[in-house]
Amino acid sequence: MSEIIEFEDFVKVDLRVGTILEVSDFPEARKPAYQLKVDFGDLGIKKTSAQITTLYKKEDLLHKQIVAVVNFPRKQIANFMSDCLVLGAVKENEVILLNPEIKVQNGSTVQ
Repeated sequence: MSEIIEFEDFVKVDLRVGTILEVSDFPEARKPAYQLKVDFGDLGIKKTSAQITTLYKKEDLLHKQIVAVVNFPRKQIANFMSDCLVLGAVKENEVILLNPEIKVQNGSTVQ
């Protein structure tokens, strides 16, 4: 079990819905990954990398809505700066992206 946190800690995490606009291969990554550009509405377009190559083809990710943490500091991954963290359920080396069941406005908050 993970460390118990207070509700105030949870609300500091800014979870938002965005739509994937671009998907590129990321050969410089240590583990197989894609580079993504994601539209978060009023928050703008953010870049990230995601280790989701096992279950997803690039063309299947275009225009897909995802959930991401958008208030982490930028992080360098190989030669790439990541602006957000895409969320997914992890089973061994497979990541299943979290996404809304119904299309929502980009930038919508997740609570």
